[in-house]
Amino acid sequence: MNPTEGKNKKIRLLFVCLGNICRSPAAEGIMMGLVEKNDLQDLIEVDSAGTSGWHEGELPDERMRIHGEKRGYDFSSSARKLTREDLSTFDYILVMDENNYRTVRSMASNSEEIGKIHLMTDYLVQFRKLHNHIPDPYYGDATGFELVLDLLEDACEGLLLAIKKEHILI
Repeated sequence: MNPTEGKNKKIRLLFVCLGNICRSPAAEGIMMGLVEKNDLQDLIEVDSAGTSGWHEGELPDERMRIHGEKRGYDFSSSARKLTREDLSTFDYILVMDENNYRTVRSMASNSEEIGKIHLMTDYLVQFRKLHNHIPDPYYGDATGFELVLDLLEDACEGLLLAIKKEHILI
């Protein structure tokens, strides 16, 4: 994308996990905070979805919301299921693990859509060599939620830096 295109069209990010109640809404909230902190709301749009529709319309998991609030985040988006149209609408589709990657990739209808799908861990900076997926904290304890937030904060910062470089926003 050239710099003039960026002025007319928002860069659209979609974070995807299985149920859209833990990892992807947390990534959405963290990224929205970074976008606002960097005053990029006019250039970057953020959303999240799940590959399953099990929790459609629900708020994120209460434990994730509590852990996020402790760090100053608002995780209050409603869960929704990933749609076929999302693959053409969004510029970056950021999945939390290999299972989600395979599911989303199977929905893609062309190489352009496949090229939009990335593992969230591709953008890790501090934890790059330590983690190859964002673990699902749903069945775990508080330490799992804290780890996920640490990983997502790191990856969201790395993602924002990559977007700034790629789209000449710095």
